[in-house]
Amino acid sequence: MPPIALIGPMAAGKSSLGRKLASRLGRTFADTDRLVVLEHGPIPELFEREGEPTFRRHEAAAVQGALVPGAVVALGGGAVLDAGTRALLAHATVVLVTVDERAAERRIAGGGRPLLADGIAAWRRIAAERDPIYRELADVTVDTSRTPMAQLVDRLERWLGERSL
Repeated sequence: MPPIALIGPMAAGKSSLGRKLASRLGRTFADTDRLVVLEHGPIPELFEREGEPTFRRHEAAAVQGALVPGAVVALGGGAVLDAGTRALLAHATVVLVTVDERAAERRIAGGGRPLLADGIAAWRRIAAERDPIYRELADVTVDTSRTPMAQLVDRLERWLGERSL
């Protein structure tokens, strides 16, 4: 049973959707940002103390440890920048979780995300830069902007069921 990986821009809802999907499917759930925090401390402090390259190494290690058969894993928005992570995703079912700019702006307010010091302008730039990578890796795309999570979980469960026939 290949792992299910949720990728997409910051504030798309990957963790919320992944947690609900894992619960519905009876699978384990991991959030790679949370794994990094548990081992290395808060991400904003890690960025400040050690810089983005060190954070990305920790993130890649968290992805590698979490992306095991049967797991549902929410990846940080930039995890796909790592070539090793992209190679691991070739052996997973990849769900691209998208969100429109208005919904993202509401979600990032006061979030303490180091790469979003400039707010929605930074989010827009980063999302646009990463979008081609996300689309190339994705097996299916869901948008969390206005659809309730329960409906998205229903859709994904149906889609996964159709794939296993």
